[in-house]
Amino acid sequence: MKPILSALAHALAWNLALLPLGAQDRPQAFVGGRIIPVEGLDIDHGVLVIQGGKILALGGPGTSIPPDAVRHDAKGKVIMPGLVDSHSHIGSAEGADGTAPIQPDVRVSDSLNLASAAVMKARSGGITSVNVMPGSGHLLSGQTMYLKLREGRTLDALAMGKLPNGSYLGGMKMANGTNPRRTTGPFPGTRAKSAALVREQFVKAQDYQRKLKEAGDDPKKRPARDLAMEALVEVLEGKRVVHHHTHRHDDILTVLRLQKEFGFKVVLHHVSDAWMVADEIAKAGVGASFIALDSPGGKLETKDLRMTNGAALEKAGVVAGFHTDDPITDSRWFLREAGLSVRAGMSRKAALEAMTLNGAKLLDLQNRIGSLKPGKDADFLLLSADPLSVYSHVEETWVEGAKVFDRANPKHRLYATGGPGASHDTVDLTHLLALEAEETYQ
Repeated sequence: MKPILSALAHALAWNLALLPLGAQDRPQAFVGGRIIPVEGLDIDHGVLVIQGGKILALGGPGTSIPPDAVRHDAKGKVIMPGLVDSHSHIGSAEGADGTAPIQPDVRVSDSLNLASAAVMKARSGGITSVNVMPGSGHLLSGQTMYLKLREGRTLDALAMGKLPNGSYLGGMKMANGTNPRRTTGPFPGTRAKSAALVREQFVKAQDYQRKLKEAGDDPKKRPARDLAMEALVEVLEGKRVVHHHTHRHDDILTVLRLQKEFGFKVVLHHVSDAWMVADEIAKAGVGASFIALDSPGGKLETKDLRMTNGAALEKAGVVAGFHTDDPITDSRWFLREAGLSVRAGMSRKAALEAMTLNGAKLLDLQNRIGSLKPGKDADFLLLSADPLSVYSHVEETWVEGAKVFDRANPKHRLYATGGPGASHDTVDLTHLLALEAEETYQ
């Protein structure tokens, strides 16, 4: 019994160590690196001061540093905001099942495995904030969740907030095109039927919304609680952004028609044919989240994908951000999307924004994340070289003033470079087994 109790004690201590670090009382200063704030000009030999999980000060060599600050030598390094991945499936995310094509009551938060190795791989790739989505095999597959990749094992530890009904802050995942079309069951067999089913559900949600307003505070007049309709009302009221999977140019335009008809906020995801309809996206005033490393071999609707999508969206004036769709593109390759897009005509400024500030805007979190600015969350990276260089790698990832990835740590480095054990869950109990064996044979 003694070995088991001892192991449990060690496990408890280890898990306590993984709880989110409280806001540091003592300031920390990163001195001498080249700072890319994204909002504003680059700063050579810069100074970044953080305290209490927030950015306290930012500037050149003359920036005031509190006398009690912990100093970090950043000479030869590049400091930039943490990356924002507006579309990912890390944590073995699951959503709706095969019983219906539209399931807005499903919450991806009820399926996340935060001990997944994919979470640590995302940190090693410099990702600090992420929109975790259910899949795109449904017209509406459920509610997404916005995660801050702090250390922790619970949803509350990584959540970026909650809505009034207690559900976690996030959007609503929708899809059209090939993925949600099926020949059997309740799923649509054509693009026209897909749009018809979506329209039907939003009309029902409008009616549910009307009944709620008419009932006011009178519980006797309120309709029976309907979790699916409740979630769609959140969409209609702008409390949840629709994150819409769509590839082909005609499917993109269908989403824009539905958005105009029902007035919900929407972000277009993937947009393989964005270069064909960039002006129409801009006129609709919606943002786009795209993937520069996608493979056109997966489905016919992506056959016209072009690496120039970033340049086309920038030229049209669309707020555009990159995403990984992990595991479609591994989170560790996020920086490469910017480099490839610049090679294909996107400006450096737009590419840097697409990795950071624009991703934050697509999640409506730009006041907290996406750039280095006093008052914002202290989410940032230390890079070995320029972020657009193929030779650059993430050396450290910091979230709200706490280091969550350190390439100098062999255990962390494994997730960045790969090798035996790199895809194992980050909860490693081998030391507990060794401890138990040691105590057993004493």
